Amino acid sequence: MKVETTGFEGLVVLTPAVFADERGYFFESYNRDTQVKLGLDYHWVQDNQSHSKHGVIRGLHFQKAPYAQTKLVRALQGEILDVVVDLRKGQPTYGKTFSIILSAENKKQLLVPKGFAHGFSVLSAEADVMYKCDALYNKQSEAGIIFNDNSLNIDWMLTPEEMIVTEKDFVLPTFEHIDADF
Repeated sequence: MKVETTGFEGLVVLTPAVFADERGYFFESYNRDTQVKLGLDYHWVQDNQSHSKHGVIRGLHFQKAPYAQTKLVRALQGEILDVVVDLRKGQPTYGKTFSIILSAENKKQLLVPKGFAHGFSVLSAEADVMYKCDALYNKQSEAGIIFNDNSLNIDWMLTPEEMIVTEKDFVLPTFEHIDADF
């Protein structure tokens, strides 16, 4: 497993060793011992999976403390632009964004620690996304930032006409007005 730093404390990209031959390929998407040796000692308690069509934007979501979640995100099928926003006020990267293309082809995973808002846009015809969480979902602690916040200036790699956003995500506050306690 290759680990790449991102310039954001705790936010790392994981790329597995892939073994391919004429039959196809094999790789370990998760191995607790390997991750612990890499300093990534998380106790995953919930797996989530979504299926979306081209143009869907999901996010930017987070859970407030004490129900904040670390996530390990990957695309099982298709291609997404995965985006995070650092909400940790004590960090030099506070208010900054990071994005990466995750795809079934590149098999990269993004480890998103507590204190980040997370979202993605679907760049392929369809995409299946799966992520592990180290805390259970809690509806009362659900929060988010509107995807098109001008201060964040996120390029979702979609035209406005392609964007499909749920009503719930259209009414989220701007970054300036979120209630985040990280």
